[in-house]
Amino acid sequence: MAETMMDKKQHRILVVGVGSIGERHVRCFLATGRVAVGICEVNESLGNTVAERYGLDEVFSALETAQESSWDAVLIATPAHTHIPIALAVAKQGIPLLIEKPLSTSLEGVDELHALVKEKNLLTAVSYNYRAHPALAAMKAALDTGRFGTPKQLYALCGQNFATYRPAYADVYFADRAQGGGAIQDSLTHILNMGEWLLGPATQVLADASHQVLAGVNVEDTVHVIARHGDVPAIYTMNMYQQPNETTLTVVCEKGTLRFEVHRCRWSWMDTVDGQWQEEDFAFQDRDDWYVLNANAFLDALEGTCAPLCSLEEGIQTLCCNLAMLASADATPWRDV
Repeated sequence: MAETMMDKKQHRILVVGVGSIGERHVRCFLATGRVAVGICEVNESLGNTVAERYGLDEVFSALETAQESSWDAVLIATPAHTHIPIALAVAKQGIPLLIEKPLSTSLEGVDELHALVKEKNLLTAVSYNYRAHPALAAMKAALDTGRFGTPKQLYALCGQNFATYRPAYADVYFADRAQGGGAIQDSLTHILNMGEWLLGPATQVLADASHQVLAGVNVEDTVHVIARHGDVPAIYTMNMYQQPNETTLTVVCEKGTLRFEVHRCRWSWMDTVDGQWQEEDFAFQDRDDWYVLNANAFLDALEGTCAPLCSLEEGIQTLCCNLAMLASADATPWRDV
């Protein structure tokens, strides 16, 4: 008889931090049907509200208290500057980790965490959820076959009206780079991580960033980056105020061009000069569907049936790129004409 969902092991997952992304993780992990969720939130009112909304019995306001219970994994969804201290406390207990992106806002404690998870052989993943998008995964699989030849260029064009989708942006971590705010750490990091998944690590970056439109903050809302992934040049651009909500990532190869369009949930390719785009669509009923895929992928890795979508080492690599972009943008290496 085929194993039913109810017959499968129910993993106990603790979600630390239930702001907007933490609550989404709670909702989407529950939607897998494979977990029991507890939450830890220093804002007791918020924690109780989220617990009531999803019928959760285990609610904690302090990590030390939550750690007295037994957990199969801990998901950290607090502001980025707190990720590493929390991860270290959890890893010392020998508990697997899923850490929301970006991994941190500095390299402080990162080597210690890396050494600890290696010593304890702990599954540790960073939640760059675009890697769970089936259209991007299909594009990567096609690229990896070699049928399009060697990648020669990447360019990514991204923009949305951030204030529409995140109206509280000026009152949360986004307003402060030290907490993971600004376009580079909050949003462009996703796109850069996609590029690294497709082409390998970025090895050089040159960034121009500025605050152009978003009211109530001083962090950058516009970014242009020139990068190198080894021998492959790349361009990443983002703004957080345009009317279209569009993200397009294009890889130009020797024998064809591949394109991932997030807003259309599809990837496409052209392998003849002036030919027709061939398309493969992956329709979602709801944006949560994509996050449920991300949750299931982590649970599969927890059960040992696959590798994590984004390893700790890959998350560290993207963090290094974030920091390099911030440093480059602040250096303003312009030449007058």
